[in-house]
Amino acid sequence: MKDSKTKLKIKPLGNNVVVEPIKDDKVTKSGIVIPETLSEETPQKGVIVSLGEGRLLKDGKRYTFSVKVGDRVVFKKYAPTEFEIDDTKYLIIEEKDILGVLD
Repeated sequence: MKDSKTKLKIKPLGNNVVVEPIKDDKVTKSGIVIPETLSEETPQKGVIVSLGEGRLLKDGKRYTFSVKVGDRVVFKKYAPTEFEIDDTKYLIIEEKDILGVLD
């Protein structure tokens, strides 16, 4: 994960957030690694690295996000759009597809 001082080269628009995915491979008691890709319907996890400006509401104000940069989140598996910058994988996702914030 990039440290918080690294400037990301993309700013999401509207109600979108940029997430850096967290690998979550499972290891059995015998030491066998089961890649996350085998559990098809499992939600994904990641860290929010950038927020859009929020969608414009009818009254002219901007929507306020319920998440912030640095939050570890769980989101729907097939919701994000994947892209890469400087050999680091990132995801763009709408805030509505975030299921929760991890403690």
